Amino acid sequence: MVMVDRGPNGRTVVVTGVSRKAGIGFAIARRLLRDGANVLLHSFARYDAEQRWGADPGGMDALIGELAAGPERLQHVEADLADPGAARLVIGRATDAFGALDALVVNHAHTSAQSLETVSVEELDRAWAVNARASVLLAKAFAASHDQNRSHGRIVLFTSGQHLGPMPGELPYVISKGAIHQVTRTLADELAARGITVNAINPGPVDTGWPSAELRERLRPAFPAGRWGHPDDIAAIVGWIVSADSGWMTGQVIDAEGGFRREPAGR
Repeated sequence: MVMVDRGPNGRTVVVTGVSRKAGIGFAIARRLLRDGANVLLHSFARYDAEQRWGADPGGMDALIGELAAGPERLQHVEADLADPGAARLVIGRATDAFGALDALVVNHAHTSAQSLETVSVEELDRAWAVNARASVLLAKAFAASHDQNRSHGRIVLFTSGQHLGPMPGELPYVISKGAIHQVTRTLADELAARGITVNAINPGPVDTGWPSAELRERLRPAFPAGRWGHPDDIAAIVGWIVSADSGWMTGQVIDAEGGFRREPAGR
């Protein structure tokens, strides 16, 4: 194990799903580094390369370079979280690098554009494995590694808006993210005695480059601020949750949507 300087605030954080500069994960990592934490980035660039938005042209080397932090503050691991052993790999790499962990931000997601008519067993299984199962396994591995003598253990999960309105055409994603929403309170209860809080964020529509120009303009009036969410909006909330100041909050699902107004069903 390599022991390193633990940064100005002595915090170490694992952030999953960091592979695009336009993404929420990148904004979270940048915010945490700015706040003085050491960060282990997890990525799976092959997934982004298969999506319509594509992988970042410069790959992870360019992304890490953009964060402008040396190896004593910033480490990286690539892993497919559909693999049941990937959670232990990610947490193990972080403890090898930093010696002890304080927070886990489970930001990764596998999207699924399938309706009830087109849904497949394979996509149901993969969405469940990546979004739900891996989140629980990451929480388990983090809790097992957490030193109970270190206060302020934090787990931040990510759900979606499936509890606030229908998300047609995304059935595997909705099922798996709904599981994250429902498990948050139980995980918080199980880990309370270890000094670890567990909360989840529903970030609502965030412009990370995925919406079309037509969709971006159509939904813009639905936000009271007149704009979509930005990754930095969510990163600021994560920064507070992983801090010592959030210790009295656990088991909560936070709808950080900027007041997004959904259209009534059937409209």
